Amino acid sequence: MEDKTRELTFFRSELLRWAETAHRPLPWKGRRDPYRIWLSEILLQQTRVEQGMPYYLRLVERFPTVEALADAADDEVMKLWEGLGYYARAKNLLKTARIVAGQYGGRFPDTYAGLMALPGIGAYTAAAVASFAYDLPQAVLDGNVFRVLSRYLGIATPVDTTEGRKRFAASAQEALDTAHPAVYNQAIMDFGATVCTPRSARCGACPLRARCAAYAEGRVRDLPVKSKSIAKRERFFHYLIIEHEGAVWLRKRMGKDIWENLYEFPLIELPAPTFEPEALAGRPEWRHLLGDVPCTVRSVSPTFRQTLTHQHIVATFWEIEAAREIPKEAGTLIRAERGKLSNFAFPKIIDRYIREASLYINLL
Repeated sequence: MEDKTRELTFFRSELLRWAETAHRPLPWKGRRDPYRIWLSEILLQQTRVEQGMPYYLRLVERFPTVEALADAADDEVMKLWEGLGYYARAKNLLKTARIVAGQYGGRFPDTYAGLMALPGIGAYTAAAVASFAYDLPQAVLDGNVFRVLSRYLGIATPVDTTEGRKRFAASAQEALDTAHPAVYNQAIMDFGATVCTPRSARCGACPLRARCAAYAEGRVRDLPVKSKSIAKRERFFHYLIIEHEGAVWLRKRMGKDIWENLYEFPLIELPAPTFEPEALAGRPEWRHLLGDVPCTVRSVSPTFRQTLTHQHIVATFWEIEAAREIPKEAGTLIRAERGKLSNFAFPKIIDRYIREASLYINLL
């Protein structure tokens, strides 16, 4: 126990000394405003800083306070979020903003437990807001922290197991500088992001190298350990871009599937890709949409691909000219002017197709 205490004392002091001169300027760093801290942390879940930065700046400019965000229309927030992925974050963003504005008078809870009770806020985000906004002694535990602690302490317990999460949570809390939790938490995250990186770690510039277990044992590339690999399934989406007199039809995705609350063209999902119109025209979804409306398939796109956490999406876009309006009973479809599609929030794969319209090719 004494050895571990000594190691963590050295770890803490060297890390804080490193942080004094290692500046990583970010617009949310050093702030005490829980709204902006929370917003940045939600944005950066599963997202690189470089990708999330412009979204943060746009959202803060449009919604400078939690009350402003709470008053926003769902579609506007989804449009601003477009392209960032993991859209459940945007839904929970609105839920939390409305709870904070409506039930807490615009003030975020100032306890760890209170923050944990809000939608979309887990242990890491609660610890970040608690420490950065309120200087509470809560250690953050994200991918950077897992990696730094795993390598320094030589922990080979898989990070994606219950045992591993408990062990790392305990080690993170033991290592925390409880007198300066905000400074320490920012330091260890910045250190993982810039020095103790996943690949090509900068061990030659590391102030912890002298006592780093992974460096001493030649295991830097082996740590941290993950026990599971996610098996991804393939899904084949065939989007029907049904046009009549300059308008097309859209629908909003509902339910618990991917991309909830985003817009898309009418969809036929098949177990395999196809470029044969007959394979779609015989489907009940086609008949439900078009009924007896005469139509012409003008072109079909190449396949577009998007990889999500648990699945690969392979999409093909079918340009269809309808002789008249499609039946009203075709479902909850929205008629939209083709020139105004930029007003809608689409999944990234559809947005790519719209933006790359000049690359459409006729494969029929």
